[in-house]
Amino acid sequence: MLTVVIQAGGQSSRMGEDKALKPFLGKPLIQRVIGRLAPIANEMIVTTNRPDEYGFLNLRLVPDLKPGRGALGGLYTAIASASSDFVAVAACDMPFVSRIFFESAHRLMVEEEADVVIAKTDEGYEPFHALYRRETCLPAIEAAIDADQWKVIAWFPQVKVRTLGAEEIKAIDPSGLCFWNLNTPEEFTQAEEKVKKTTQ
Repeated sequence: MLTVVIQAGGQSSRMGEDKALKPFLGKPLIQRVIGRLAPIANEMIVTTNRPDEYGFLNLRLVPDLKPGRGALGGLYTAIASASSDFVAVAACDMPFVSRIFFESAHRLMVEEEADVVIAKTDEGYEPFHALYRRETCLPAIEAAIDADQWKVIAWFPQVKVRTLGAEEIKAIDPSGLCFWNLNTPEEFTQAEEKVKKTTQ
């Protein structure tokens, strides 16, 4: 069993509009993200504090369970909402989100008995394109929130984290695009052009 949680809770301040709902190649961006991950999901959830705007997805919509706690609270909500023990968390603004990544991460998590399988790129950890084990991660995150910690990876020392390095990431995602999140209208346009080139 694998739960896929798409996080649509960001402010989209640089975009000037809700980027999850902004058209990407004619459809809301979030629909592309969902479509790419649906084949591996036994359960699909969207976290959002504006459920009225996402009703058209016909998916389970979950608001923040720890309001006002930023990205860490959002991650808690994603993992707490899942029915299965393996939880793939992805941001709504990643048009090249990779199901192969999550399939590989799931395999590693089982083989190595890890609690988190996460990539570390030049920008740092990628917590919103990562796989989590609900049973061990949820209490660790809750303890971090209760201790008034805000950093999204503040609880990592309490669990077994399997970090994917550059070579492993390249083997899984040769395009190098799966962690690209779109923050500006210009990036939307660039990503659309990349999709058009790869599908022709």
